[in-house]
Amino acid sequence: MKYQFCLFDLDGTLTDPGIGITNSVMYALKKYNIHVADRSELYSFIGPPLQDSFRKYYGFSKEQANQAVEYYREYFRAGGIYENSVYDGIPELLEDLKREKITIALATSKPHEFAIRILQHFELYQYFDYYGAATMDGSIRRKTDVIARLLEQFGDIDKSTVLMIGDRDQDIAGAKANGLHSAGVLWGYGSEEELQNAGADYLVAKPSGICELVKG
Repeated sequence: MKYQFCLFDLDGTLTDPGIGITNSVMYALKKYNIHVADRSELYSFIGPPLQDSFRKYYGFSKEQANQAVEYYREYFRAGGIYENSVYDGIPELLEDLKREKITIALATSKPHEFAIRILQHFELYQYFDYYGAATMDGSIRRKTDVIARLLEQFGDIDKSTVLMIGDRDQDIAGAKANGLHSAGVLWGYGSEEELQNAGADYLVAKPSGICELVKG
């Protein structure tokens, strides 16, 4: 096997959370009398830390962004979390990797509580050996830090045997910052251009392509 460890992003990589996330953002923005008619305008919120996105796209202060995240979580926790679906081929991919005895880890900027509930709801939880996620207080939220914490849990390993898999530039940047190879997936919310510009080592068009990469 070329890789022994696979780190998976969640949103836009394992599941398509578009409806739930954009509904939750719309709910939060309405608290500030901001109304968004076209949910596709909010797809940029899928992947990066929410605090950063509210500040970047709506000019919120740090305090406003933190409050907006709390509003977001009101909707998300009540039901938006399940306005979501697993991408075709993902269960089969995880099954194949498990069969090959690959260590599978989650590496998401979504808070741990929500990430675990999603994996359990969609019956993906059992495939994972490690669960790397953000903290509710935002002290750990960027992908670079999530990956670094995972690597600490792995202990003394050869980093060349670890592959980070995700759909946005932050996944690629997080891998690079930690000395890992990365695969950008083309079925999520990041464009091919975004992933190439970020420096992804591989681009993969469908889940079965990940298994081919891992096997070398």
